[in-house]
Amino acid sequence: MSDINPALDTPTDLNRNATASVADALNGALADCYALYLKTKNFHWHVSGPHFRDYHLMLDDQATQILGVTDAIAERVRKTGNVTLRSIGDIARRQTIVDNDREFVPAADMLVELRDDGVGFDTAQATRSAHGLLGMRFRVVADGGRLTISSAPGAGTCIQAWLPQAGA
Repeated sequence: MSDINPALDTPTDLNRNATASVADALNGALADCYALYLKTKNFHWHVSGPHFRDYHLMLDDQATQILGVTDAIAERVRKTGNVTLRSIGDIARRQTIVDNDREFVPAADMLVELRDDGVGFDTAQATRSAHGLLGMRFRVVADGGRLTISSAPGAGTCIQAWLPQAGA
């Protein structure tokens, strides 16, 4: 973090090094909130299929909740005597959420992507269905594929996934 403009200085009795570290982490979380908000709204605007209405409403509600936490995070950064995000560019430099600019995303893929952002799960925090073979099956089926598992004592386990060809 750069030095603070004296006009933006916020009085605090907290250690400057500690607050800078906290502010940096909070600004990263804030950037991810904005990136997730925009991704969620993108999917809200472009969802289609038999569950359109339910997903459309759910994604809109989710986006509203995500946006609702941004002000609290930014104000916490300011309370530490630091500055927060200033622009879309600042968000882009800090975000870890992966953007999705694809022309078409199937509704099931949208939900999977919002759930794990394409990077997997923290196994210490995940539910049983969020990782392992159940999670793999969910992702394969969400993409219109098929997953088979065959196993025999002493012979090992064979896992096969068939996925439709991209654009097919």
